[in-house]
Amino acid sequence: MDSKTTIKDSYSPSPVRIGVLGLQGDYQKHLEMLQMIDGVEAKIVRTVQDINDWCDGLIIPGGESTTVGKLMDRYGVDKAIRKRVADGMTVFGTCTGMILLSKDIEGSDQHRLGLMDTSVRRNAYGRQLDSFETDLNIKCLKGGPVRAIFIRAPQITKVSGNAQALACLESGEAVMVRQDNCLAISFHPELTADTRVHEYFVEMTRESIANNLTKDTTC
Repeated sequence: MDSKTTIKDSYSPSPVRIGVLGLQGDYQKHLEMLQMIDGVEAKIVRTVQDINDWCDGLIIPGGESTTVGKLMDRYGVDKAIRKRVADGMTVFGTCTGMILLSKDIEGSDQHRLGLMDTSVRRNAYGRQLDSFETDLNIKCLKGGPVRAIFIRAPQITKVSGNAQALACLESGEAVMVRQDNCLAISFHPELTADTRVHEYFVEMTRESIANNLTKDTTC
C-alpha cells in the first residue's frame, strides 16, 4: 500500500450480486442495464442452486405470467425465492414479475409468489397497440422525472398492509410499490437508458446485506 493511502481509501466492498430470472421473457435487457451500474455483478439465473448460493437480489422480468409461474413451480424456484426473501434477499418484479409478487391477481388463480400486499389486474392498460409512455415522478429518486414505458401493463388496483406506493400516474393509480425487501413496478425501466430505478434496487440490496450482517453480529 502506498504510504499516502489510508485503510479507508483502499477498502473496496464486494460487488452486489443481482440475478435476473431467465425462465421466460425479456431478461436480457435487465442484464444489460445492471452491467452499466458500478459495483454490481449480474447474471441470468434459472435454478434453485443459483437462487440459494449466488443471489443477493433477484429481478423477475416481464414475460407471460402464467408460463413463468408454472415454470417456477415445476423447478421449485418459487419455494427457493420465498425462503431467500424471508431471509433477506431482495426481489424486484417488473410487469409479469409484479403480477407474480402480488398476493391477489383479479379473476385468476394462477400460480404466484404472493409476497406483497397488493391486488393487480392483468393487461389492464390494453393490448400492445395501447402501450404508452409518460414522465413519472418517483419520490425516492433524485434527478427529475423518469420516462416510464408501459407495454400491456398490469394495473395495481389495491395497495394495503405493509406495501407502500412510491410512484403514481396523474390519475392516482400506483405503478411502483415497495414492501420491505420487495419492489414491484408496472412499467419497463430496462427499455430506457436511465439506470436510476435499477440503482435504487441495488441500494435496497446493499441495505439488506448490511442489515443481515448487523443481525449476525448482534448478541
